[in-house]
This record gives sequence, structure tokens and C-alpha cells, in this order.
Amino acid sequence: MASPKHPGNPGWMGPLDQHPAGTKQEASAIGPDPPLPGSEGHLGTPSSNSCMTTRELQEHWRREKCGWKPVKLLFEVASARIEERKVSKFVMYQIVVVQTGSFDSNKAVLERRYSDFEKLQKNLLKAFREEIEDISFPKKRLLGNFSEEMMRERRLAFQEYLSLLYPIRCVRRSREFIDFLTRPELREAFGCLRAGRYVEALGILVHVVPLQEKLTPHCPTTRVPALCAMLVCHRDLERPREAFAAGERALQHLQAREGHRYYAPLLEAMVRLAYALGKDFVSLQERLEESQLRRPSPRAFTLKELTVREYLY
Repeated sequence: MASPKHPGNPGWMGPLDQHPAGTKQEASAIGPDPPLPGSEGHLGTPSSNSCMTTRELQEHWRREKCGWKPVKLLFEVASARIEERKVSKFVMYQIVVVQTGSFDSNKAVLERRYSDFEKLQKNLLKAFREEIEDISFPKKRLLGNFSEEMMRERRLAFQEYLSLLYPIRCVRRSREFIDFLTRPELREAFGCLRAGRYVEALGILVHVVPLQEKLTPHCPTTRVPALCAMLVCHRDLERPREAFAAGERALQHLQAREGHRYYAPLLEAMVRLAYALGKDFVSLQERLEESQLRRPSPRAFTLKELTVREYLY
């Protein structure tokens, strides 16, 4: 079994928010919290050497706050269908996730069965029992699970369930909630990558990465493995421009995170791609060398070696 610190351990997702007991009671309005002044990734932040007066700073932050738009996700359980296999029969519920506030051209569509919802509920109860104690969950029934009336009733119940979970800050940021909505697709995509089925892997990743972006604005590094997988797939399909574009997106999420396990392997891959494309590879090479001088380490995995170890279990 992989160690919890091993990059291939499925429990390893990077620095998602952890919620100690003292912070579990936090809850806020729908949408991610606006970045704090000076927080990582916040653009337009005055530097520590700024000569702005207190009044000017107050005015600056007033303008910044006016530009913040809360991200709100809507969950619709749009349909239900019966899936029959050789030794089992169950109902699959189609979930549509849409971002409000503007036209969402990347709405996410995924399918989950009752047992998936049940697993989510059990995991959330372990971590956030007090926060979700008033949210009802559809109970199992011995008979009638495949009737039209029951499927419609459960479809609406699951839709309400997700819509009540999302406004709870600690829940929507939790590994349990994010895994429920993204992990099955990510496991399938990385399985295709390991098997050399790069076109299939890309077909899944182009849909799951936008959903990750909607779910994890508080933790951009969560998307790095999937973006690096896209780079590897495009590169091995001899699409260097698309590979470089995916790598640029991944590097943006690793600003000031030289210690991240993907940082050096990603830079090495980007140096080679930039050279092949006739782009500026020198600055990328310099970043890599400076990072290695500041953080000397033995030979690490290549980017492909890292990606094939993701979501093994």
C-alpha cells in the first residue's frame, strides 16, 4: 500500500484546506471567500514597499472589493436511468453543475449512483457532523427503487441535498466533497494515460479540469496534476503547442511554490517544449537552475513518471 506521502497515493491531493476542530464551525455565504490583501495569487496588491497613504490604501481596497464577484454553483440532478450489468442493477443519477453570474460554456455533467451519494454522506458525517446534522439524506428502501416515482423522488432529494451542502464553507472546500464530484473521472483519465490512450484521457480531462476550477478557487495547486497530464498527453500525441499551453496554465498555479513536487519536472518539460517551438526557453531554464540552487535535491521523477503515479488506487 502506498504511503500517505507518496505522490501516487490517492489520498494525496496537495494542500487542500484542512479543518481542525476549532475551525469546523465556520460557514459563510455561497461562493469562495475573497482573497485577503496580500494573499497569494491576488492581483493588484500593493507591495510592501508601497508609498500609498492609509487613505489611498483604503480607497484601493474599496475598489478591489467592488470587483469581487462571488462564485455560486448550482446543482441540478437532471435525470435518472437504470443501469443493468451481469450481476447488478442500479440507478445512475445525472448531475449538472453550472456556475451562475455569467454564461457558463463549461457546465459539468457527471453521473453518480446511490452508493456514491451514501459514501459522501458517511464521509461528511465523520468530518462535519454538527455542520450537516440538519440536512436530510434519502434513506434506502428494500422495494420500489426502480419505479419512476421513486427515481423522480430521489432525483429531487439529491438535488436539494447538494444544494444545501454547497453553501457550507468547510464542506464545499473539503476533500470529501471535491472527491465526490471529480475523483471518478480523474481516476478514469489517469488510467487511460497509463494505458497510452491519450485521446481518451484528454477527452475526460477537458471536462473535469473546468469543474476543478469551479470547485477549488481557494487551492489552485489542486489542478496541477490534471494540467500536467494534459501536457503529457498532448506531447506524446506530438501536439507541442497544446502541450505548452497546458504547461503554462500549470505553472501559473505554482507561482512561488518551488517546493511543490511538480515544479521542477514541469519546468524541465517546458524547457524542452519551448526549445522545440522556438520560444524563450532560456528564462525557463534560468528559473529551473535558480530553483535547484535554492533547493538542491537528488534526481526527482520526470513529469510523466509523476503523472502515471496519480490516482492509482
